[in-house]
Amino acid sequence: MPNILVTGGAGYIGSHVVRDLAEHGFCPVILDNLSEGHREACPGMTLVEASIADPAALATVFTRHRIEAVMHFSAFAYVGESVTDPAKYYQNNVGATLTLLEAMRQHGVRTFLFSSSCATYGNPVYTPIDEAHPQNPVNPYGRTKLMVEQILEDYRRAYGVRYIALRYFNAAGAHPDGTIGESHRIETHLIPLVLQAIKGTRPSVSLFGTDYDTPDGTCVRDYIHVCDLARAHRAALELLLNGGEPACINLGVEQGHSVREIIALCEEVAGKKAPVIEAERRPGDPPSLVAKAAKAKKVLSFMPDYTDMREIIKTAWQWENKRRY
Repeated sequence: MPNILVTGGAGYIGSHVVRDLAEHGFCPVILDNLSEGHREACPGMTLVEASIADPAALATVFTRHRIEAVMHFSAFAYVGESVTDPAKYYQNNVGATLTLLEAMRQHGVRTFLFSSSCATYGNPVYTPIDEAHPQNPVNPYGRTKLMVEQILEDYRRAYGVRYIALRYFNAAGAHPDGTIGESHRIETHLIPLVLQAIKGTRPSVSLFGTDYDTPDGTCVRDYIHVCDLARAHRAALELLLNGGEPACINLGVEQGHSVREIIALCEEVAGKKAPVIEAERRPGDPPSLVAKAAKAKKVLSFMPDYTDMREIIKTAWQWENKRRY
């Protein structure tokens, strides 16, 4: 069983990837400082509580566990916070990633899966967005993701690092068994915000902007189920381990849903209305972000299992009603 280091493996997406890896013959080794992740999200797994910015901790992990590949999820991901505190984002998302890459070099590990983002594209010039779309991020979070992609290409050329960067759109949902799901220190994702407002664990949900150039005036986004993301990461890992070429690949469903549509579907699934407050637009919110995901199908032989938005929301609603952390 290959040992795979999963940084940030106790977080939302990382924990689903860890579960998927363990169920398919891999041995995930989680490295997470638990600033955003949850110990409860990875029961029975090897968890090293440490930071990727700690060279000594990294050296111990690489030596003790004979790591064969790295899957990297240890990034701060609050767009608004990246604007008000960019130093935090550049230090962790770029600086600490360099520390991780250097640890890999020192221990002869050359396979790297990177959790990137559609935020590297910035405001869309056209939609759906393919991998050839210009990359012009509009906030520090997106810039840190693009910087790491550029660093990885330099490391490929100079040191032979083999990487795949997966640019995903909006991660959503929870594991269908209800044991792991979305639990952020600061919740910014629409679906949990709506469901929590319906459940009464928050007073309301804000609808930011009703005058966009979209069918109902609200922003349109492409939502991909977190378990589909996990499968795509495993497919990318297997591709690299079997000699596949480095690549940057979009992950999305190629379907857009507006904010109003998501609210209505959440209400339908939960059987109850959500308290909604209409608010002004947020700076930097593009009207529509929808993926073109043909490359994932071609290169990874990947297609999402969850294509019905109701089914994605049902898994999120189940999690909200039995969340463990």
